[in-house]
Amino acid sequence: MKTETAPPADKPKIPLPTVAQINADRITQLASQYWSPQSKNHLPYDASIVESIYLAEIIGSGFAVRRIMMLEFSQYLENYLWPHYESDRATHAHMMSIIVMINEKFRERVPAWQAFLKQPAHFPAFFEQVLRASVSEEHTFTGLKMREQTALLVFLNHCFGSMEVQLCRDQVKRLVSLSMWVSLQEGRRNQEFKNVPRWRKYWRAIQKKDKPDTIHKLNWERRYLQKLMIKFMRILESIPEMGDVEPNAIRYCERFLELMIDLEALLPTRRFFNTVMDDCHLVVRCQLAPLIRREEGQLFAQLLQMLKFYARFEISDETGDPMTDRDMTLQHYSRITSLQKAAFSKFPDLRLFSLANVASVDTRESLQKHFGNLSDKALRAIATYLNLVPTEGKEDEAPWHRLDKDFLKELLISRHERRISQLEELNTMPLYPTEEVIWDENVVPTEIFSGENCLALPKLNLQFLTLHDYLLRNFNLFRLESTYEIRQDIEDAVYRLAPWRAEDGSVYFGGWARMAHPIQSFAVVEVAKPNIGEKAPSRVRADVTVTLSVRNEIKHEWESLRKHDVCFLITVRPTEGIGTKYDYRKSMVDQAGIVFVRGCEVEGMLDASGRVIEEGPEPRPELDGDSRTFRLLLDPNQYRLDLDRASKGREDVYETFNIVMRRKPKENNFKAVLETIRELMNTECVVPEWLHDIVLGYGDPGQAHYTRMPNEIPTLDFNDTFLDMEHLRNSFPGYEIKVQTDDPRKLVRPFKLTFENVLRKQELGDNAMDEDEPRKSIIVEPHVQPKRGPYLYNEPKKNNILFTPTQVEAIRSGMQPGLTLVVGPPGTGKTDVAVQIISNLYHNFPWQRTLVVTHSNQALNQLFEKVAELDVDERHLLRLGHGEEALQTDKDFSRYGRVNYVLAKRLELLEAVGRLQRALGAAGDAAATCELAHHFHVYHVRPRWAAFQLACRQQQTKSVETISKEFPFHEFFQDAPKPLFPGKSYEDDMEIAQSCYRYIDHIFEELEEFRAFELLRSGLDRSKYLLVKEAKIIAMTCTHAALKRSELVQIGFKYDNILMEESAQILEIETFIPLLLQNPQDGRSRLKRWIMIGDHHQLPPVVKNMAFQKYSNMEQSLFTRMVRLGVPYVELDAQGRARPSICNLYRWRYRALGDLAHVQRLPEYRAANAGLRYDFQLVDVEDFNGMGETEPSPYFYQNLAEAEYVVAVFMYMRLIGWPAEKISILTTYNGQKHLIRDVIDKRCAENPLIGKPHKVTTVDKYQGQQNDIALVSLVRTKAVGHVRDLRRLIVAASRARLGLYVFARASLFSNCFELQPTFNQLGGRPLRLQLVPGERFPAQRAASADAPERLVLEVRDMPHMARYVYDFYVEIVQDARAQVRDTGAAWSAPGSQRAAHVREPRGPAPAHPGADSDDEPFQPTDIVNEVDEPNE
Repeated sequence: MKTETAPPADKPKIPLPTVAQINADRITQLASQYWSPQSKNHLPYDASIVESIYLAEIIGSGFAVRRIMMLEFSQYLENYLWPHYESDRATHAHMMSIIVMINEKFRERVPAWQAFLKQPAHFPAFFEQVLRASVSEEHTFTGLKMREQTALLVFLNHCFGSMEVQLCRDQVKRLVSLSMWVSLQEGRRNQEFKNVPRWRKYWRAIQKKDKPDTIHKLNWERRYLQKLMIKFMRILESIPEMGDVEPNAIRYCERFLELMIDLEALLPTRRFFNTVMDDCHLVVRCQLAPLIRREEGQLFAQLLQMLKFYARFEISDETGDPMTDRDMTLQHYSRITSLQKAAFSKFPDLRLFSLANVASVDTRESLQKHFGNLSDKALRAIATYLNLVPTEGKEDEAPWHRLDKDFLKELLISRHERRISQLEELNTMPLYPTEEVIWDENVVPTEIFSGENCLALPKLNLQFLTLHDYLLRNFNLFRLESTYEIRQDIEDAVYRLAPWRAEDGSVYFGGWARMAHPIQSFAVVEVAKPNIGEKAPSRVRADVTVTLSVRNEIKHEWESLRKHDVCFLITVRPTEGIGTKYDYRKSMVDQAGIVFVRGCEVEGMLDASGRVIEEGPEPRPELDGDSRTFRLLLDPNQYRLDLDRASKGREDVYETFNIVMRRKPKENNFKAVLETIRELMNTECVVPEWLHDIVLGYGDPGQAHYTRMPNEIPTLDFNDTFLDMEHLRNSFPGYEIKVQTDDPRKLVRPFKLTFENVLRKQELGDNAMDEDEPRKSIIVEPHVQPKRGPYLYNEPKKNNILFTPTQVEAIRSGMQPGLTLVVGPPGTGKTDVAVQIISNLYHNFPWQRTLVVTHSNQALNQLFEKVAELDVDERHLLRLGHGEEALQTDKDFSRYGRVNYVLAKRLELLEAVGRLQRALGAAGDAAATCELAHHFHVYHVRPRWAAFQLACRQQQTKSVETISKEFPFHEFFQDAPKPLFPGKSYEDDMEIAQSCYRYIDHIFEELEEFRAFELLRSGLDRSKYLLVKEAKIIAMTCTHAALKRSELVQIGFKYDNILMEESAQILEIETFIPLLLQNPQDGRSRLKRWIMIGDHHQLPPVVKNMAFQKYSNMEQSLFTRMVRLGVPYVELDAQGRARPSICNLYRWRYRALGDLAHVQRLPEYRAANAGLRYDFQLVDVEDFNGMGETEPSPYFYQNLAEAEYVVAVFMYMRLIGWPAEKISILTTYNGQKHLIRDVIDKRCAENPLIGKPHKVTTVDKYQGQQNDIALVSLVRTKAVGHVRDLRRLIVAASRARLGLYVFARASLFSNCFELQPTFNQLGGRPLRLQLVPGERFPAQRAASADAPERLVLEVRDMPHMARYVYDFYVEIVQDARAQVRDTGAAWSAPGSQRAAHVREPRGPAPAHPGADSDDEPFQPTDIVNEVDEPNE
């Protein structure tokens, strides 16, 4: 299936109107008179206004996006169109206005269906009006009518794509049920019923149920999609092959195919619709349409390829089960053989065809040969026999059927030709993109995607047909998104290298690039023979040499290229002479003459003798000089294609490369992910049975919840989860807590809990009472953990976090088998819950292994550090991947670090065995190896312990002296706290003796586990053993899982539980791959638990290309999709990060988010923010020198007034004593981030009194971090932009603990419907910044006390603030004039030559605010505990 797109229309970007223009606009004026929430005393509803707006603003502007945006933004739908919609009185204009508004909401990706929920009763009638309008028969379709019809199709598609919304589901499911088969030809219908007899039974039941008075309406609905297809075919076939064509008719045809693809790609809609579409021969009619042969029909042709693929997809429409290649081949054979039988008995002209074997007649060429010479009549007879066209005499019943020879011939051939295996095509495809794909706008759309047109790209919605379909869609999208990123990297690298043409024709590089280098020499050194049954070589190796005469740190980066890192080999042939300036806004292909691009994989760097330097714990050899040679692995499939071309006279690509480019490691995992997906498609994916349907989006979304799992565990040891009995009681509101004893001394943790309702459920089986029964009771059994030894360090580490009842429910759910989803709003202690689940699983199921996966190294390290602090044996922890270097711990948890730990620990334990041997006076050398130690344990230690136990048992009086006298290990425990046996009671002393023996026993137990390390000699073997056998908690990023899947499966990696943090930030496919990092056992997955923790209300995964992000919905994580599907989840409901007042700004987005006690109790929360009147404020920033937002290049938005204002406030806060590390400056655009950094560099970076803030970055990059103060610049002044995505607003508002100050154009953002819950609160305070100049940090004023009016300074605007800060600064340093002179404190007014000013980016600017590389080094903020700790 090709996934290509049409070239973008060459139209300039629409300039956005200024605020003054918006205010003077007719729409704004009408809105303020009739429906705007900002105005009062609205005029009564007037239907003529709707007519007038539709004619003038929508139709009159030619459906101009700018006018529609303004209407939608003014809340036209919510406040005027829908509240006054009545089906019996609604005009066509009223209905179309609603359609256009809904489509615009989807285009802007804001919630669309909320408006209808206020009056849902009118929706069915509205939907019927839409259906009737979409199939109305008009004989002339003008451009305007086509625009309307296209809008109706787009709306219908949105309805079918929103099946999780009941409003939509109730309407659309009637259109695609079995009853739609009323539109099939009778012969075809009977044939289908013969294939699936049970459907005939359902069909009869439907007919019986139909009432005579509603039958007409019902049949109209049932035939609706057929009518729509007939109308489409009429419009399609009216487009001529030559001459002028109505562009809107082509847009209509493209959108129609998009609707058909989406219906075919969902099981609930395709099951019966596929047969109806096949009966209409839609694909064949499209194939023969003149539009396919027109240049304008390129996108249409690509969409048709997708539709063809889904129409013949490998799935049984009857059962919904996937069909294997063998099933499809058998189905194909049965079609051909039935045709052969028919031909043999009824069509003597086809005798040769009838007697031939299938393989010789099922190609298009041979079918053309057999059917091409038949007469019209014969073709018609065959088609009629196969129930493909109406029988003679019944043509009038379906006059829209084509019966001409060309059509009948194509119908028969396309129906019986051999299908190409999708998998075979995929396996021979090169994984690296080449220059043909990288710069093909049809395949990889540009960054600027408006959302107005459709694309030939797969979509990730709620449901998928099969796992093959799921993987294939993700494969195509991941490949194209990676290609887009590679294109950006290549263009940036070539731009920086500035290749010029020298006078002798060679290439001269005028610049330098960190990520790319000119090649000194390149040679293919090995081409291995192909594997059996394959055409491409099994391996192609090449050597590339570069001269690294660059700074040491850059040289080190090149030398640090690891095995499997992907590089690109580029050929440039510039035509411009030396000194020509490059323009990054123009095509780099044309300017630099990029001719070839080939991908390759690094095998390693070569040492002085030409051998690959192996990775490992040993230090790498130092090489002399600057010349470095790397061994590369080329793509064998691509190499074969290139050699085939070279043999036909084309140029040999491999003789021409002159640049090698590397990429940032964290962005360079695409090849491994694509290989992994391809591998998964070639193997039988075994997803656990309880998860399979949920991943595909079918069945009961709650079926994998622990309360529905057949193996729910009634008794669980909650270990140290509860601090005390009171904490336990409070954690289970609504439960009766039963205890065996009332002695408070015995009711101490750890607690074992038995849930009686689970026991009852298991006893009663199918008759079990529901979980919601009132008889909920828990039996609590405190149990004493056996002491592990006499030393203080033997005491287990314990949890000291007071978990809330919701957190406890999340922990309980995570310990039970099944799927657990935890939604963690900002500051609710997601990591602490995750850590406790990991710890509890480790202690409850010591034989099970848990895989911990996160999106970022930073989050994984944070989680891992907390796990390492709990009562988890260090030898069972392992951290995979390259992020372990950043762990804030002196221990090394990497593979080789753990090997070294085990070897060191082994020596330490053997030394202890030696001490024990000497203490017991035993002969031999027990401390030499683990094996000898084992013998010593069996023959010396155990017998002595057995003798001690016997002596104690025989002592009738049980005197305390006996224990001390008989204890055999006194000498060994000489260094233990004295006295070893206090002699207070026999039981206490016996417990100490047993704990001493446990300590000794544990030494030998560990040595037994380490025994394998004596047999395995290489570091690699030892690390593999550690991973496969020893480690119980293995942590890695989702990227590492995708990179190393095949290696992990190969070495036999196994795990039972997966815990994923930051799940809402991980791409769908990168969430799915960790489920399949092990081979199935007996055809079943051993996975028992899948715990996903995330927050779908915060930002999704970063997808840089807007087309993939918006059109294909690639930014939807699996976590978000599951929440949309209705999978039950636990939402944490108490935050411990922000002041309650700041939390109110985003609290409304969550079910019931409360506050923990410490956000009102701790001193920093009780004190006001020094120097500032309010703890949060929206500061209105007006134009400066007549300028608001500027856009020097697409998406590179800047706002100088806001940048200067934000920096002035930062400087003021520093001057009154706020530490710089407590302040972060955030913005929503990369352009503004760079501008603010410039302003800081100009104003205060070098000033010792002020310096730089902790961080200046985008909101997207700051997700998952926090600080005391956040200064946020929203930049835009003409349109809200992507802050309209509520998820970005939630992240922006929730980064601050103590103070949030938002700098923005207040009138613009306050008017946005989606943002109102937050901006209404922000707007409730003065819009001018309120300072309290007399205060110094830390503030003495209480947060609850308002500053006296006389002490408050109201800042008028940015110049006022800038001047005030300068004067304040001069006042502070006037006694040290030399310092003023040294630090260059001479003031430059904002906007002057010496101040920072708006500028163009230095290179291509990414549209996505999370896509820019942040060149500031990461500085971790100390994460303040976000859950309550008990008072000491």
